[in-house]
Amino acid sequence: MLLKNKVVFVTGGGTGIGAAVAETAVRDGANVVVMGRRADTVQAVASRIGPATLSHAGDAASTADVRAAIQQAHAAFGGLDAVVACAGTVEVGAVADTDDDSWRRMMYSNLDTAFVTAREALPSLIERRGAIVIVSSIAGLEAMPSSCGYITAKHAVIGLGRSLAFDYGAHGVRTNVVCPGWIRTPMADAEMAAIMARDSISLDDAYALVTSETPLKRPGTAAEVAELCCYLISERASLITGAVITVDAGSTVVSVPTLKM
Repeated sequence: MLLKNKVVFVTGGGTGIGAAVAETAVRDGANVVVMGRRADTVQAVASRIGPATLSHAGDAASTADVRAAIQQAHAAFGGLDAVVACAGTVEVGAVADTDDDSWRRMMYSNLDTAFVTAREALPSLIERRGAIVIVSSIAGLEAMPSSCGYITAKHAVIGLGRSLAFDYGAHGVRTNVVCPGWIRTPMADAEMAAIMARDSISLDDAYALVTSETPLKRPGTAAEVAELCCYLISERASLITGAVITVDAGSTVVSVPTLKM
């Protein structure tokens, strides 16, 4: 029971990694407020997990929505101990192909969501010496084709996490960043669609193709990422702050120039 009696706020909790974090946190003893933009989706997650989870429909980049969700955590569970910021989306496009609106959407959905959520949670987290986990991506550590907005935002999220760790560690707040690789989620499934169409292959084969050069040669699951997130907000990770941790089947250890040697 890593998180017994803790109160955890999860953004981007309607699907994928966010939903898995909510489920894992409750399993580990926490009470959870899970937020997402689609009311029916987050309500379904909360209903599936059980009475220790409350849903809140809202935008993680909206100050008013985040404040309301945090107030819900205080009203229902008496406070807030941890935040796991999972909200984000992806759009494709190299620099010359990315218009102003697409660029702003990537900053808004990936960076602003993490910034606003962390900022609004800080008073509660300082009071209870809590923890923050921000979900970035291995796209925050390296480049990939035609995704300049997403890559830039995910790099920036790592800077945000380090800044939080530096400024608020003295207040007892730990902040860490998790960088997943290919994880089987609805968002990643959508990214596989182009490969499936190009090569006339199945979804399973598309995932096998994109992970074929990684040491473990498979995609991860949302539950595997959730295990790491919940460990990092637990007291067992009491000395870990400012860390950037990959959960990527080893893909970031691969030396691309030597693959064909």
